[in-house]
Amino acid sequence: MTQLDLLIHSAGQLVTCASKTPKRGETMSDVGIIENGAVGITDGEIVAVGPSEQLRRAYEASTQIDASGKVVCPGFVDPHTHVVYAGDRVNEFEMRVQGVSYMEIMAAGGGINFTTKATRAASLDDLVMQTRPRLDMMLELGTTTAEVKTGYGLDTPTELKMLHAIAALDESHKIDLVPTFMGAHAIPREYAVTPSIYTYLVIDEMLPAAANWYANSTFKARDIPFFVDVFCEQNAFDLEQSQRVLVAGQAHGMKIKAHVDEFTNLGGVSMGIEMGAVSLDHLDVTPPAEVQKLANSQTIGVVIPAVNFNLGSTEFAAAREMIDAGVALALTTDINPGSAPCPSMPLVMAIACRYQGLLPAEALNASTINAAYAIGMSERVGSLEVGKQADILILKTGDYRHLMYQFGGDLVEQVIKKGELL
Repeated sequence: MTQLDLLIHSAGQLVTCASKTPKRGETMSDVGIIENGAVGITDGEIVAVGPSEQLRRAYEASTQIDASGKVVCPGFVDPHTHVVYAGDRVNEFEMRVQGVSYMEIMAAGGGINFTTKATRAASLDDLVMQTRPRLDMMLELGTTTAEVKTGYGLDTPTELKMLHAIAALDESHKIDLVPTFMGAHAIPREYAVTPSIYTYLVIDEMLPAAANWYANSTFKARDIPFFVDVFCEQNAFDLEQSQRVLVAGQAHGMKIKAHVDEFTNLGGVSMGIEMGAVSLDHLDVTPPAEVQKLANSQTIGVVIPAVNFNLGSTEFAAAREMIDAGVALALTTDINPGSAPCPSMPLVMAIACRYQGLLPAEALNASTINAAYAIGMSERVGSLEVGKQADILILKTGDYRHLMYQFGGDLVEQVIKKGELL
């Protein structure tokens, strides 16, 4: 018999979410369940997946876990976060409860610029210290891989400080982080009357500095992708400015993401698809014609129900229509201090099922394999398949649908990261 480091067996449901391409259409409702399933792990990698009877005959392991009556599934992948920041915006939460809109708060100097002030003032150690508990909570709730953006610096030194914080957290925390440069997150106050000058600063100074940081980082050494992102929105960056930022990032070897259609449709979906964006995110007001363009592309559509929920909105991105049209859809928390202070992918799935009409299977695929495709990590994470990292959850339930059916609690009994029981 072949020796393994770890064998998890007798799972009531082994949910693989396996796919060699992004799931779309009917495939999004297939999570690949193996009843009484097992998964074998050696050196942090999955080496066998199948029926328990078959794997227990072929393998023995120094550590075995009996998952009888429980769900075993992939760790969640959170493909859009702003988890690195200083301070909070709880005062703005109270303002929104009183009826002040997000864009009104932003126009009055709150929002992103408020967090920018705190993040600029924080040291690198402060940023790491303040962020680590948020990552701890995400991990406890089942997230094992997360994309992380800059964008609360809005000047070159602080944007670089955020990149260094992302690297420090990636090296010291169990969650795998994927970096995104987003100097084009908002127009800082000092450039309020000259936004075009700030756009040139992002292109001419920040992007080269970020590219140099990546070239000398452990992310580059481990072939973890590096993205450029932009907030294509009214009162942020218009379509032409957004395109120039993304073209410049692409010229430095960065892969493309973009915040589009959160409040205003500026044509960002068509632009992003034409540029080969890996993902386009938010999509709250994307018209049907552009939804179809997205469906016909290789770009992943990322919707963010936690933002709508947090802002008290009754309008959500048309995720049901997107899936029906053939969009490869992913879900995310967008964890940030303003519009989505939410660390929980299970809560995001629960909201998406209730308010956007996703089936539980679609929500889980959107939070695992499709989310992995949205950050260029599908060959390593997002499903239980031979050759991938052993990023695995054991749930305190025998039916994965309880992840969406129940809400407000935590069904994650055990997190396993690269084969290590945490």
